[in-house]
Amino acid sequence: MVDTETVLIVGAGPIGLACAIAARRRGLDPLVIDQGAIAESIVRYPIGMVFFTTPDRLEIGGHPLVCAGPKPTREEALMYYRGVARSEALRVRPYTRLAGVERRGGQLACRVVRTLGAPRDEVIPCERVVLATGYFDHPNPLGVPGECLPHVSHYSTEAHGLAGLDVAIVGAKNSAVELALNAFRAGARVTLVHRGAALKPSVKYWLRPDFENRVKAGEIEVRWNTAIREISNGDVLVEGAAGVERVPADRVFLLTGYRPDFDLLRGIGITLDPETMRPAHDSQTLETDVPGVFIAGSLTAGKFTSEIFIENGRYDGERIFGDAEGRRRAGTAAGRIARPVGE
Repeated sequence: MVDTETVLIVGAGPIGLACAIAARRRGLDPLVIDQGAIAESIVRYPIGMVFFTTPDRLEIGGHPLVCAGPKPTREEALMYYRGVARSEALRVRPYTRLAGVERRGGQLACRVVRTLGAPRDEVIPCERVVLATGYFDHPNPLGVPGECLPHVSHYSTEAHGLAGLDVAIVGAKNSAVELALNAFRAGARVTLVHRGAALKPSVKYWLRPDFENRVKAGEIEVRWNTAIREISNGDVLVEGAAGVERVPADRVFLLTGYRPDFDLLRGIGITLDPETMRPAHDSQTLETDVPGVFIAGSLTAGKFTSEIFIENGRYDGERIFGDAEGRRRAGTAAGRIARPVGE
């Protein structure tokens, strides 16, 4: 018989780990599961990526993040977060996915599925569940023919393997710009396609001029105000101001953003606002309208995932496990707008 867990935290990213530390420091011993590795979302970032923010704003549990430059790289962040998990002796089970939560008597029953190696289902009884699953596992689909072809990806990749290829990148945020630059420098022929007229304002200040100079030099092609209509083996069909054309593409990257797993939240019984998709929750304690189930990080924002970052979501564990004064301090430190329950 499986022992009852006092706290089950779903998501071993920075915010999930921060929640686990907050629980540990209040005498609890949470079990943390993740369908991928520790900090899986950062694993998916481009190799060598530099964070926009400074290391102190990525720190959790009071552990200093030491990096070689003024801002940490992807690799330094991965080393840091797995080091924190080890230093805090957190019980982390990677490659374990939450499939559902139901109430059995006075307890919550969480069905989990192993995602690496031999399949194995298990039901873990627990008193509290904290959902800190983020949104990086669920790309926003374009809904165009060919989107599921093997050479199409919603995630960036190491650029070396793109040398000598025609590469089409859809998007205009940091991930798209960074991949375009890396792929160009690796020897790929790059075309960036975006339905808008320019890069997003949030593009890192050191990437923007580099990208714009490559475009001016004719080293990276751009199709502004253009939409993908179809993806085929070898090219993409696009439509823009100049009409319809086929752009050569051996690899296609649809870097169009991500969303939380709304189906999982609905399946648990959490009410979602039909317009914003924000889960109903108490803005002070982060408990949802399913008793014993809490949310943390970007899940609190519904569709508006850009509102929550590691910098402000890392305080959510204090709001969940702390007392009233601790919750007040955490909310102030996070600088987040308190919303009424369900808003």
